[in-house]
Amino acid sequence: MKALPTIVGSLLLAATTLCATAQKAQPVKTDAKLAASFKQQYTDAAAQYKLLAKALPPDKFPKTYFPQTGKYEFSNSGWWCSGFYPGTLLYLYEQTGDKELYNEAMRIMQVLEKEKNNKSTHDLGFMMFCSFGNANRIASKPEYRDILLTSARSLSTRFNPTTGTIKSWDSKPEDFLVIIDNMMNLELLFWATKVSGDSSFYKTAITHANTTIQNHFRPDGSSYHVINYNPQTGAVQQKRTAQGAADESAWARGQAWGLYGYTVMYRETGDKKYLDVAERIAQFMLNHPNMPQDKIPYWDFNAPDIPTALRDASAAAITASALLELQGYVSGTNKTKYLQAAETMLRNLSKPPYRAAVGTNGGFIIEHGVGHKPAGTEVDVPLTYGDYYFVEAMKRYQQLAAGKRLTF
Repeated sequence: MKALPTIVGSLLLAATTLCATAQKAQPVKTDAKLAASFKQQYTDAAAQYKLLAKALPPDKFPKTYFPQTGKYEFSNSGWWCSGFYPGTLLYLYEQTGDKELYNEAMRIMQVLEKEKNNKSTHDLGFMMFCSFGNANRIASKPEYRDILLTSARSLSTRFNPTTGTIKSWDSKPEDFLVIIDNMMNLELLFWATKVSGDSSFYKTAITHANTTIQNHFRPDGSSYHVINYNPQTGAVQQKRTAQGAADESAWARGQAWGLYGYTVMYRETGDKKYLDVAERIAQFMLNHPNMPQDKIPYWDFNAPDIPTALRDASAAAITASALLELQGYVSGTNKTKYLQAAETMLRNLSKPPYRAAVGTNGGFIIEHGVGHKPAGTEVDVPLTYGDYYFVEAMKRYQQLAAGKRLTF
C-alpha cells in the first residue's frame, strides 16, 4: 500500500476544513412547513419500499414499473442501478428506525457484494458506494471497508493515463467512450484514498475531472453526454449524445450528473475551479428559458416538442440534492437562488403528479422519470435513482432546517 504523500494529505485536510466551514458559515432560512412535511413523506416511502420488496424475486433488483400494465422490470446485480435500492432502504431506515428496511438492505447487499470485482463497468460508485458506503456510514464494519476498497481498485482498472479518463462503456478497440455520468463515481475514489492512504485513487479522480472539464463542456456551461477519445493518443474523436435529444442538446439528467459531480469535487479537494464549474452548470440549468416554473426539467433542455415534452423527475431529484450542498459553498444571491430552486423542486416532487400515492406505482416513490428516450426504454416511468436522490435531498434539507452541517 502506498503511503499518502504529504501534499495530498494536506489537500484532503484543507478541503475537509474548508468545506465544513463553508457549510456552517451562513445560516440559511428554510421553510419549516416543507421540512416538517418530510416526516410523512418518509413514512409513506417506507410503506412503498416494503411493497416493492415483496414484489422482488430473491436475486433481482428493481429497475422500473409500468403503471399501464402493472408489470415490473427487474435487473441482476450487474446493472448500473443496483446500488440505489439498498441505498434508499438505508436512507429510509435512518429516518424511520424501521428495522425491516435495514434487514432488506442487508439481504439484497449480499447479492450485490460480488460486483466489487466487476471491472467491466464504470458505475461501481453508484453500485457500491450508494449501498455499502451508506451501510458503512451508518454502522462501520471492516468487511464494508474491504468491499469498498476492492470496488475502488476495480474501478481504477478502467483508467487510461493517455486519455486521462476512466472508461465508461466498452466499445470498439479504437474507441474510448466517456460519459458525463462518470463524474458520479469519483466520490468512491476519494473515500478510498482517505481510508487507505493510497493517493492513486485521489490522483485518478482529479485527473478524470480535469480532463472532463476540458472536453465535455460548452461555453454556456452545458455538457455533452459522450466524448469518444482515441485510446492511443488521447485526442478527442467525437462529441455526441446517447440518451439526449441530439449531439448538441443538453440532456437534463446529464447536466444534473455534472452539477452533482463537480460539487463533490469541490467538497473533496477545496479547489475553486470545481466550484466554478458547478456554478456554471447550475446557472445554465436554472436560467435556461426552457426550465419550467415548477423546476422539474424536461428530459432534455432542447427537446423538440417543448412544452409538451416529457419531464424527468429523476433529473429534478438529483439536481435538488446537488443544489442543497452547493448552496453551502457560496454566499449572496446565488446561495439564495440555489436553495430556493431546490425547495421548489422538493415541493413539487412531494406531491402529484410526481409523488405516487401509497400502494401505487409498484412501490416506487417518484413517478415520471425518463431513462433512455431515444432507445424507447424506461420512458415516463419510476426509476430507482429518482427515488434515491429524492430521499437524499429531503434528508439534506432537514439537516439545513435544523441548523446542522450536511453529512456525507
